[in-house]
Amino acid sequence: MPRRKQVPDVDVLDAALDVLHARGPQALTFAALAEASSLAPATLVQRFGGKADLLRRALLHAWDRLDHRTDSLGAGVERTPDGAVAFLVGLSEQYVGIDSYADALLVLREDLLDPEVRRRGAAWRASLTGVLDACLAGTPGVPPDAGAVLATYWQGTLLWWSFDPGDPVAEHVERELTRFVRTVLTPSPGSGTRARPDPPGRPGSRTSS
Repeated sequence: MPRRKQVPDVDVLDAALDVLHARGPQALTFAALAEASSLAPATLVQRFGGKADLLRRALLHAWDRLDHRTDSLGAGVERTPDGAVAFLVGLSEQYVGIDSYADALLVLREDLLDPEVRRRGAAWRASLTGVLDACLAGTPGVPPDAGAVLATYWQGTLLWWSFDPGDPVAEHVERELTRFVRTVLTPSPGSGTRARPDPPGRPGSRTSS
């Protein structure tokens, strides 16, 4: 009798992430994963241990995929402010619509509850801001922590888009981040300083520098 080909762990974890995003963390059971992966529940238990261990492995696998995407996109963008925007737009394209973004927030809750997984998020932030800092380094007047500022604004841009997702997320992110970079990180003509946006709720006002 021919030996059945073993399904690699990475493929099983991909299937686990599909279950997570489609049905939520509580739905990631060995029975559900057995159906999605065509492996017996007993085989999955032998590989991954308990349900909590399976969830953690799936969450860490998601961070592995995000790290790979971040490294791949970061290696290919120009080291310019436009390159920084293109980099973040590329990362935003993982959200094909509001449903996938909302599903990702459900998974994020599980990330935040696990200290080991939280550490992966902190490490990813360092990689992300490293790429952004490299893209912004050649812009006169930009502070050394500009990458972290832009990353924070990007996350806020995604959240506000989710309340009114009329435009494709990539278009929205590109428009808003381009405006932010030009308004906040680009020196005003002849001034040698960075232009500052209006304070919230006070259109037309300017903060003196």
